[in-house]
Amino acid sequence: MNKKTRLRFTEEERADPALEKPIRKVDKAAAKADKAQAKIPKKQVRQKTVDPETGKVTTKLVLEDKKKPPSKLSHAVRDTPANAVLGKVHKEIRETEQDNVGVESAHKSEEAAETGARLMREGYRSHKLKPYRKAAQAEQKLEKANVNALYQKSLRENPQLASNPISRWQQKQAIKKEYAAAKRAGQAAGNTASTAKKTGKAAKTVKEKAQEAGAFVVRHKKGFLIAGAIFLLVCMLLNTMSSCSMMAQSIGSVVSGTTYPSDDPELVAVEADYAAKETALQAEIDNIESSHPGYDEYQYDLDMIGHDPHELAAYLSAVLQGYTQESAQAELERVFSAQYTLTLTEEVQIRTYTDEDGDEHEYEYRILHVKLESRPISSVATELLTPDQLEMYQVYRQTLGNKLLIFGGGSPDTSDSEDLTGVVFVNGTRPGNQAVVDIAKSQVGNVGGQPYWSWYGFNSRVEWCACFVSWCYNQMGLSEPRFAACQSQGIPWFQSHGQWGGRDYANIAPGDAIFFDWDLDGSADHVGLVVGTDGSRVYTVEGNSGDACKIKSYPLTYECIKGYGLMNW
Repeated sequence: MNKKTRLRFTEEERADPALEKPIRKVDKAAAKADKAQAKIPKKQVRQKTVDPETGKVTTKLVLEDKKKPPSKLSHAVRDTPANAVLGKVHKEIRETEQDNVGVESAHKSEEAAETGARLMREGYRSHKLKPYRKAAQAEQKLEKANVNALYQKSLRENPQLASNPISRWQQKQAIKKEYAAAKRAGQAAGNTASTAKKTGKAAKTVKEKAQEAGAFVVRHKKGFLIAGAIFLLVCMLLNTMSSCSMMAQSIGSVVSGTTYPSDDPELVAVEADYAAKETALQAEIDNIESSHPGYDEYQYDLDMIGHDPHELAAYLSAVLQGYTQESAQAELERVFSAQYTLTLTEEVQIRTYTDEDGDEHEYEYRILHVKLESRPISSVATELLTPDQLEMYQVYRQTLGNKLLIFGGGSPDTSDSEDLTGVVFVNGTRPGNQAVVDIAKSQVGNVGGQPYWSWYGFNSRVEWCACFVSWCYNQMGLSEPRFAACQSQGIPWFQSHGQWGGRDYANIAPGDAIFFDWDLDGSADHVGLVVGTDGSRVYTVEGNSGDACKIKSYPLTYECIKGYGLMNW
């Protein structure tokens, strides 16, 4: 890049606090790029000059910049014939060297010498290319600094873009394209001087041809007017089609750029792995007293265990892009270690007691303090992600990766809540729990789910159907089951406790959890509580049914019912 194509900033822009830092980075990167360009070796060119008075010819050496590094292709082509001959010779020697130890030894020595020579040539070439590599790296860093400065300038001029991460992402992509185009135009401009002479000569010919064509048009004016009208009509049609095509491409680009890049089974499997880590952590805490016996007292100070599956998916997508269950394990461990900190602290107190004779005695009273500190993944992301990754993370969080229900997000049903008047329920052999159903029914009409997801421990709205079911159970004094995701947390809890019934399970009872698989891909998308059945339909209370608490009903044979979590108490 020539210095003439460097970005220029006005004094007003340099004085702006919002632009001061990015402009300073641009200046620093430009200085480094210029310095790297200056280190590219020069080549000597003989230049002849003729004295017009004496006719004397003078030759002098002039240094010119090398436009390109030594060609790697020509180097390879030059060595190919020799390498082929050497390879053939070595092959023939190997065929006979087994019969002669001396020949074998000499041959290996010769090969070692040739290898050393080849390495020396490669090392020499690498050394010669070093200035070019340094210059290219410096230009890349400068380009990144330039784009960032232009982006910050754009935000200053269009503050409305700063409020939306998707708009910010789109704006930065547009600036990158515009910058690349401007850079190419700047480089192309440097080549125009060499073609000016040819252009001038061609212009004269074009002028003569144009005069002849103009005279022809005047002689056939009517025909050309009709052809021009047809041409304009075709252009309008093509322009409309082109605009529609560009709009479709733009929409497609935004959707693809904001969608989780991983396959759905991998997303669900990785979410299940993280939930398993949390389950293991809970089990470790539950078993503290058996794994650390001998204490007189155990004191617990525990934060919530749980996470928003979409926060985890957004984080991993920003860091790893398309990930698999295998490739995500190291990053899962990194996030888990940052989200949870379990600390065990022993405290020994010297206490006294008085015996039957009135004598005081000292003894050690041992206390184990169990402290669990946790924080949301959104807080972890601000510490572990780079600025570019954090921006992409925010885009995924805004769009939920365009896969709202993949982790059991809720129901897209926007119809009204149903009326249970006149419904006659048929009791099975399991009594269930009518009290938890009454609690759930009392919440019908809630929109947004804030009492349930905030109770669970989330700082902002999540897909809250599972939080609602867990909240209802908790209102009955039950600490379990407690889950925020259907497929990776809810169903495994019921199955591991022997409390699971498939879609055809006939003995459902009030208070059972009912899981749905809307797209029939084998993964649960939604959960609610069973109110009861009239023998042909099952009636439910669901949170996050069109973002509201509603009463709904389905045929008992409804294919989207995945199964039932049976509450046995």
